Amino acid sequence: MRDSSSSEYIEKVVRINRVAKVVKGGKRMSFSALIVVGDGKGRVGVAIGKANEVADAIAKGLIHAKRNLFRVPLVGTTIPHAAIGKYGAGKVLMKPASQGTGVIAGGSVRAVCEACGIRDILTKSLGSDNPANMIGATMDAFHQMRTMEQVSALRADTAPAETAAP
Repeated sequence: MRDSSSSEYIEKVVRINRVAKVVKGGKRMSFSALIVVGDGKGRVGVAIGKANEVADAIAKGLIHAKRNLFRVPLVGTTIPHAAIGKYGAGKVLMKPASQGTGVIAGGSVRAVCEACGIRDILTKSLGSDNPANMIGATMDAFHQMRTMEQVSALRADTAPAETAAP
């Protein structure tokens, strides 16, 4: 994993994959880079960049990840509630943790949590260990997150109207 601190974002290269396309004259090599970008304050984005050179693939991934940033609700240094994210054959179980616990997570899930600014969390990877599936499942779990205020607002909108008793 590479960490670049030249901008206001935390940028992590989770995986670089070499891809070979077999053509008439032999094999044509290209690269794909799985990138995580976050501001450390609750915003995170993920993307895959593909190019013929590693540096170009990373640059493309960074551009796409910055375009795909979204806000993750945080409660202090952790998440508001437990969630299970699913993507492909991968599942990630995420639970809030008390302050001082740290980020208990595997490689690719840890990269997303740290880029997002989460300091205390418990996670368990289930199913596939493919980094792309794990990050997709982590993002799915983050999309499920709601703060207490958001849930109460949703419940107020869907509450049945009270009827007067005769």
